[in-house]
Amino acid sequence: MERMQIKSLLSYGNSGQEVSVCGWVRTRRESKGIAFIALNDGSTQDTLQLVIAGTSPAFRKLTLCNTGAAIKATGVLKDSPAQGQKFEVEVSGIEVFGDADPASYPLQKKGHTLEFLREIGHLRPRTNTFGAVFRVRNILAHAVHEFFQGKGFIWVHTPIITSSDCEGAGDMFTVTALDPEKLSKDCRGVDFSQDFFGRRAFLTVSGQLEAEFLAMSMGDVYTFGPTFRAENSNTSRHLSEFWMIEPEMAFADLKDDMQLAEEFVRFLCVRVLEKGEGEIAFLDKFYKNTSIAGLKELSEKPFLHISYSDAIRELDKATEKFEFPVKWGLDLQSEHERYLTDKVFRGPVIVTDYPEKIKAFYMRLNDDGKTVAAMDVLVPGIGEIMGGSQREERLEVLMERMQQMQVPREGLEWYLDLRRYGSAPHAGFGLGFERLVQYITGMHNIRDVIPCPRAPQTIKF
Repeated sequence: MERMQIKSLLSYGNSGQEVSVCGWVRTRRESKGIAFIALNDGSTQDTLQLVIAGTSPAFRKLTLCNTGAAIKATGVLKDSPAQGQKFEVEVSGIEVFGDADPASYPLQKKGHTLEFLREIGHLRPRTNTFGAVFRVRNILAHAVHEFFQGKGFIWVHTPIITSSDCEGAGDMFTVTALDPEKLSKDCRGVDFSQDFFGRRAFLTVSGQLEAEFLAMSMGDVYTFGPTFRAENSNTSRHLSEFWMIEPEMAFADLKDDMQLAEEFVRFLCVRVLEKGEGEIAFLDKFYKNTSIAGLKELSEKPFLHISYSDAIRELDKATEKFEFPVKWGLDLQSEHERYLTDKVFRGPVIVTDYPEKIKAFYMRLNDDGKTVAAMDVLVPGIGEIMGGSQREERLEVLMERMQQMQVPREGLEWYLDLRRYGSAPHAGFGLGFERLVQYITGMHNIRDVIPCPRAPQTIKF
């Protein structure tokens, strides 16, 4: 008999139907000669109750059906008399694929701290919490493609290995085939012309620059793939490996960019409520960091637009004390962003027109000569969730900006060519996927929204 997912059975099953289900035992109990097993297969937040009569041959298999055991159960789907569950299975046969020793299996019925579960990352997806988080992650990943494909964007695959530092921060992982024992930590004095690629190569920090040349040929494109930062930061908001969503639009300005970003966030909220309401409700119940009502409001409430200069004026008026100073010309910190969203405007905010000295070289210089056509999207509770800009399409201005910011032209002549041959206005943004999942699920630590987190001194799994 073909295996059926528990999610499908609970949604579309019929009483009296013969079924076969596989999964992992959550709990097992016996009462008055009848055994009850709560089975979960990862397809849903819910478990399926298996009922095994003492007279059934399957009853003899119960000694191997400990918490964590992988089993297959066959039987008949019945309407459940118990409150809170639609169906149960009257079991006629059990096959045990693999037992789990109750003396050593680390996941028991009691609650576990998130810190402990990070130490057993290979088993934590079996918990209710991480099953919910990773299913939400799946819903959002699918929705990313659904949104952009529905708008006619083309998904492009930008390189993992690159020679360019898009952000100019320098926090990049070097990729080399040279003998690591002969390399210094900062790679000074290394002749990379003898390396595999004939020059120094890195793991990408962004696919934006490559997405720009694709947009300059194909119109509207987007990337969705892994990126890497060698920033030595041990915080609840940073990872060394994470996924980035980066759309790029030809013939577009900052206004178009803001509109796309707002539509994108709204669409994702709608989809996760449609397909993951059970998971969101569970996470809200046990962690109280997110809510169905909050996501519904975000999907409906208009995003306020405010300039960086006006944001500074609002922060100057604040009565509460900030850890970081507020001054025109300094970047906004998370505490400033949360104050704007949570206290001042009580909703999502798009901040635009940042000082040119604190933004990347590729952002279009505004007519005032002091600010650039950049935007950051801020949401309640977390602050910045995405950043973008209109790109500088004027060759002379771009070259001057690169010189001022000491961005070497070597290796970026191809990028300048985009302004030499058929230059056009274009814009895009970048959204760290894990930041999005963290916001939607309400998880405090970003390491809890990716199966195998990579951070300084963290590469266990």
